[in-house]
Parts: sequence; C-alpha cells; structure tokens
Amino acid sequence: MYQNKTIAVVVPAHNESKMIHLVVEGMPDFVDRIVIVDDKSTDNTVEVIKKLEVDHPRIHLIEHKDNQGVGGAIRTGYIWARDNDIDATAVMAGDNQMHPDDLPALLQPIVDDKADYTKGNRLITGEAWKKIPRIRYLGNAALSFLTKIVSGYWHIADSQSGYTVINSRSLNRIPLEEIYPRYGVPNDILVTLNIHSLRVTDIPIQPIYASEVSELKIHKVIFSISWLMLKLFFKRMFHKYIIRDFHPLILFYFLGIALLILSVVLFIIVLYVWATVGDIPDISFLAFLLCFISGLQLTLFAMLFDMQYNEDLKA
Repeated sequence: MYQNKTIAVVVPAHNESKMIHLVVEGMPDFVDRIVIVDDKSTDNTVEVIKKLEVDHPRIHLIEHKDNQGVGGAIRTGYIWARDNDIDATAVMAGDNQMHPDDLPALLQPIVDDKADYTKGNRLITGEAWKKIPRIRYLGNAALSFLTKIVSGYWHIADSQSGYTVINSRSLNRIPLEEIYPRYGVPNDILVTLNIHSLRVTDIPIQPIYASEVSELKIHKVIFSISWLMLKLFFKRMFHKYIIRDFHPLILFYFLGIALLILSVVLFIIVLYVWATVGDIPDISFLAFLLCFISGLQLTLFAMLFDMQYNEDLKA
C-alpha cells in the first residue's frame, strides 16, 4: 500500500519475454498487485511470466485470447482494478521504459485528491531531445499540440506518454469498455476524462528509450491517428458543449472551421484564375482574405473559450 491506498500497476505486454522480468523485479514494494495483461504474445512471454509468479506472488496474469492492441490491454487491466476496488491504478509498459522511481511522484496527487489522473511528461527537460529518436520526438510534440485542442487539457504535454495513474472514482465513472484499443489510447482516455470533467495533471518523469527496434511504424499509424483525433474532437464538442452543457463556443468553432474551409476553396479558385487569366480580381482576393481572417479569429476565440471553461480541471 502507498499511504493507506491500495495500488495496482497494469502492465500491457506483447512479445516482451526479454524485458518483462526487469519490470517485475524493479516494481516498488508498495505496489499491491502487478496486473500483467498478455496481449496474445507470439513468443514465450506467458511462460516467462508464469515462472516469475513463483517468486512474485503480487503478479496477476490475464491472457487475451486475441490480440486487442495496447489500448485493449489497458482496458482489461482497468476493468480488473475497478472490479477489485483498487484505490489508484498505474500503467507501466512491459518494455522497461518507465522508471519505477517516478511512480511515487505520479501517485502523490492522486493520493492527496488533487488530481483524478496523472500522466508522465518526458518532454519537460532537455534530456528527451537527446534520448528519444528525432522522428518520434517531433511526432510526439506535434501530437501533443493537437491533443491540447482535441482534449481540452491545454496545460498538458507529451500526450503519448503511457506512464499514468488513475483513481478509483474515475475508473467507476468513465465507460472503460469503450476505450480505444490501439495506439491512440492516451488521446482517447484524455478526451473521455475531459467529457466527464475529471482533473488531470502532468508529472515530470525520466525519458528512457531502449535500444531495441519498436514494433510501431509511424507511416502505418499517422492516418489512423489523424482520423481518430478528428473523431475525438467532434465527440468532445458534441458531448460536452451540446449534450451536457450548451456553450456558444460550439458556434464559434463551427463558423470558424466552415470559413477556413471556404477560404481554402477560394484560394484554389484565386490561384486557378491567376494561372489561366494572369490577373486576380480584387473581389475574389478580398473574399478569400475576409473568409480566412474571420475563420481564424473565430477559431482562436473558440479555443480561448475552451481553455477558460476547462481551467478548473487543471490539477
């Protein structure tokens, strides 16, 4: 236990036979249960875990019959923690890229009831730029910026960090069965937490990046993540600002986005006319300029309203 609170750590694992023993052996003594969810590994991960169970009775192994993705594994672990009345549930990857020494810092705001969900932030210091491969760092930074807009948590960064802790109140409030099963799970969870008005905070953690090659291929997930982010944005707008509590920012967003799309169409027309005629009519250029400036202003005002509305969710 940690300060009289029961603690579980969910460890999603897929083909982690080489690293999983380091995760288990490095787990702090205050962790009550280590819930390892094997996501249909094709190597001997399950056999390694079963051997570890002999010396580590805290382990609770759950085996997926089908591969569900990292989000599916986290979902399974969360449901187990909810059903077993765990006070605080952390998530640590099975590849040993999350330092156990950072866990108390992630737990403390939860235990003190200052936050409902804490997440690690690897980008807060300059070490991440040196340790994380450039393409992943830049991709993470871009996704973090988009996640601010999509989730409504404008104060958070490093959105793709999977090192998190959630309290029992949140596990009982959010629809765990609907958690996105694949790579975009951190973004999906943040949006769901915002819809339910739960407090989130960033905690600085040590950036660790192992030398082995990741199974994640950027070019394969970029389109699916982009589509997911778009869906999550409209999901939050609909549930939070129409269904739960109507807010005029939804009108600002709608008109702003519509005008920005129209400005793109007008810009293409202006370019076509310039290329074919050799001259740009003043009225066409002014129409494009007016739509673009108006759309941009309305969108920025909507973001400002969203930021102000969610200010109390900053733990």
